[in-house]
Amino acid sequence: MATHINEETPLIITKPKRKTPLPKRQLGIVLLLQLCEPITSQSIYPYINQLVSELDITGGDERKVGYYAGLIESLFFATEAVTVLQWSRISDHIGRKPVLLLGLFGTTLSMLAFGLSRTFWGLVASRCVTGLLNGNIGVMKSVTGELTDSTNRAEGFALVPVVWAAGVTFGPFLGGTLSRPHERFPTLFRSPFWERYPYFLPCLATSSFVLFAFVIALFLFKETLPKRKTNHVRVRVPSSASDDTLVGGNLERTFDDAPLPLRQIIVWPVIISVSNYVSLAFLNICMNALLPLFFAMPIEIGGLGLSPPTIGFLMGLYGAGCGVFQGLFFSRIVERFGEKRVFMFGVSLFIPMFAMFPVISCVARWYGLCTSVWVLVSVFLSLLAVMDLSYGCIFMYITTSAPNKRSLGATNGLSQTTVSIARAIGPAMSTSLFSVSVEKNILGGYGVYALLSILSVLALILGSKLPEALWEEKEEPKFQDDE
Repeated sequence: MATHINEETPLIITKPKRKTPLPKRQLGIVLLLQLCEPITSQSIYPYINQLVSELDITGGDERKVGYYAGLIESLFFATEAVTVLQWSRISDHIGRKPVLLLGLFGTTLSMLAFGLSRTFWGLVASRCVTGLLNGNIGVMKSVTGELTDSTNRAEGFALVPVVWAAGVTFGPFLGGTLSRPHERFPTLFRSPFWERYPYFLPCLATSSFVLFAFVIALFLFKETLPKRKTNHVRVRVPSSASDDTLVGGNLERTFDDAPLPLRQIIVWPVIISVSNYVSLAFLNICMNALLPLFFAMPIEIGGLGLSPPTIGFLMGLYGAGCGVFQGLFFSRIVERFGEKRVFMFGVSLFIPMFAMFPVISCVARWYGLCTSVWVLVSVFLSLLAVMDLSYGCIFMYITTSAPNKRSLGATNGLSQTTVSIARAIGPAMSTSLFSVSVEKNILGGYGVYALLSILSVLALILGSKLPEALWEEKEEPKFQDDE
C-alpha cells in the first residue's frame, strides 16, 4: 500500500523519553546524609525540659523552663537560616562534597559538646555551632536534583519526606531511651561520669551515627556538581568590531556556565517557585503549631483535652503514615496528574483542614470524645498526609528554576533561607491568634481558622502562577552510578 504524504503529515515523530534508572548507590548515600539532620535536631526534645530544669538558669522556677528550652530548640534552625544560603553558594564553587563533609563533621563535634555542657550558655554555644556549620539541607536538595533528571525526578524526591519521617521518629526514640542511663541501666553505666553527664549518651549515639555517615560520604560519595564548561561561539561581524576577540574575521564570544551572582539568580522562575514554597511551608507550620495545641486545650475553650501520650501517639501515627504514603504513591500520582495539579490539590486541602477544626470542636462540645470525633480526626490526619505531596512537587519546580546547573546550590539556599524565616514567624503568629480568638470570642473563638483559610485561598492564587510543566532545564544531568 502506498503511503501518501501531505502537508499535515508529521515529519518528525517524538518518542517519549525512556526513564533513566535512579543512581541507587549515590542516592542512598544522600538519603543517609539527610537522615542526620532530623535525628540530631529532634533527639533533644524528650529530655531538653528536664535538662534545663536541672541548670541554675531557671532559679528553681519551673515556669521558666519552657522559655529557655524553646530558645535552645529554635537556635538550631535560626542559626542554620543565617548560613544556609552562604553554604549553598559556596557549594556552587567548590563542590557539594566538601560542604557536606564539613557540615557532618561540625554536627558530630557540636552534638558531643552539647552532651558535655553543664551550663546554659554551653548548650547555647554548641547548638549554635550545629546550625552554623550545617548548611547541608539546601546542598542535599541540590545533590538530589543533580542525581535525577526529568524522567525520574519524582521518584527521587518522593524519598525525601520518607527519610524525614524516619528521622523525626528515630531521633526522639534515641533521646528518650538513652538519657540518664545511670538510672535506666544501672548495671551497665555505673561510672560517676554518667551521673555527672546524664545526657551525654544520646548525644554520643546521634553523633556516632553522623560520624558513620561522614565516613560513608568521604569514601563512597561522588561529586555531583557539573564540571564548569566554557563554550565559544563565533559570529561573522564587520572588521571594525573591537569589543570582543576577533579570530579570522569572526567575533569569538565566550559563554561561561560559572555560578551566577545572587542578583542574577532572582529571576521570575525562581521567584514564583520559592514564593510558593514559602506559602506552603508557612501554612504547614501554622497547622503543625495549632494541631498539638488544639489536641491539648480543654474542650470548653475549643480543644479536645487529650493527654500528652495520646497526642504523641497521634502525631507519631501521622508521621509514619505520611512517610509510607509518600514512598509508595508520590511518583505514581505525579506521573498521572502532573506536578502543578498535585501541588495545587495539596495546597487546596488546607481550606477543608482549617475548616475541620471548629467542626471537630463543636462535635466534642456537644457529644464529648465520641466515635465521630475520632473519625473526623482520622480524616483530618489523612488529609494532612496527602497535603505533604505538595512538597515533592515544589522541590522539583525549584530544582528546574535555577538559571544554570552551577547555580542550583544558591537557588536552593535562597529558598531554604526564606522558608526558615516563614517557619520562625508561623508558630508564634498562629498560636497567638488562637489565644486572641478564644479570649475575644472572635467568630465564636474560631477566628484564627477563618484567617488561615483566607490565606490558603491566597496561596492557591499564587500557585496558579506556576507553569503547567516544570521549568525548562538548560541541560539534563547524566550521572552514572557504579551499579
